[in-house]
Amino acid sequence: MPGKIDYETDIVAWSREQAQWLKVGRFDQLDLEHLAEEIEDVGKSEQRELASRMAVLLAHLLKWQHQSGRRGASWEVTIRNQRKGIIRRLHKTPSLKADLQEPEWWEGVWEDATAQAAEETGLSSFPEYCPWLAEQVLGLDWLPND
Repeated sequence: MPGKIDYETDIVAWSREQAQWLKVGRFDQLDLEHLAEEIEDVGKSEQRELASRMAVLLAHLLKWQHQSGRRGASWEVTIRNQRKGIIRRLHKTPSLKADLQEPEWWEGVWEDATAQAAEETGLSSFPEYCPWLAEQVLGLDWLPND
């Protein structure tokens, strides 16, 4: 194997090299500080994806509720796809379910969702807090009333 690749210079080449060092048991060659950071970032990335998907889902549920005259197949597809994506993510990474129990997490996601819905609709009179239960939001057949 060639010499050490600098993390700051080429993260992709660095990650490949680190993986090779791990595979061949050359632990003395590992860049432990940056490896630890990258491992932490994997978890954070999973959390960001869950929050992003949930914000998109909630924004579309808000649009569904507040713009009944504009409902269409594309909104239904987005709602269904986001729900399925969230459910898959929670099944694949069960520890993320803890986020769904955190009021602070919901506040941040709801803030993102209402901002997105406001931008897309021009409306601004959304509830301050999410009025729906997680079970409703993720329920494959549930849609909010007008």
